[in-house]
Amino acid sequence: MIRLAIVDDQALVREGMGLILGAQPDIEVVAELPDGAALLGLLARRPDIADVVLLDLYLPGCDGVGILRQLRQRHPECAARVLMLTTVGRAEEIHRALAAGANGFVLKDATGTELAAAVRGAHAGVTALSASAAGALWPAARQPGNDGQSEAVARLATLTPREREVLSMLGRGLANQQIARALALTERTVKTHVSNLLGKLAVSSRTQAALLVRDAADRR
Repeated sequence: MIRLAIVDDQALVREGMGLILGAQPDIEVVAELPDGAALLGLLARRPDIADVVLLDLYLPGCDGVGILRQLRQRHPECAARVLMLTTVGRAEEIHRALAAGANGFVLKDATGTELAAAVRGAHAGVTALSASAAGALWPAARQPGNDGQSEAVARLATLTPREREVLSMLGRGLANQQIARALALTERTVKTHVSNLLGKLAVSSRTQAALLVRDAADRR
C-alpha cells in the first residue's frame, strides 16, 4: 500500500484528490494538509508517515519548491518521494522543481488515472511527468537549429511523434501494458518503441530518459 500525503491550500482540491486517489486499491491517503508548515510539522513528528507527498507548487508563505528544500534539509531521514502539483506547468518551473529534488511534476488538469499513475511511478523511483507537464518540455526539442543547442535537445529532436507519446507515458510511470492499452497498440510494439527511443536518447533506463527531457528544458 502506498501511503500518500496531499498538500494544497485549496480545501476543494485536497478533498477531491483525496477521494479520487484514496479510492485506488493500492493508495492510502494518510494526510490532507493546507500548507508547507503543516507538512513540515507533521514530518517532524512522524518522518515515515508517507511514502509519497503530492505538494502544491504555489502555497501561502513559501512555495512548494522552498518547502521541498526545507524538507530535504531538515528531515534527511524522511524517505518520502515528492510530486509537485500546479495548475500551469512551464518548462522552467518543472526544471526548478526537479532540480530541487522533486520526483515528478503533475498538473491539476491531469485525470484521476494520470494522477494515480504518477503516484505509483514516483513510489517506484520513476521520474513522473503527467502528459501535459511533459508536453511543456517538448518545444525545446523542436528547434534543432538553435545556436548553442545541447546534446539533450538534439537527441530529443530525433524522436518520432509516437516515440514522444511513449516517452511522456514512461515519465508518468506507466508500464508497457498500460501504454499499449492507452495507445491501442500491442505490448510488443510498445516494447519496440521503448527500445528505439532509449537507443536514440543513448540512455539505458526510463528514469534517465525522463531526466534527459529535464536537461533539455534547461537549455531553452
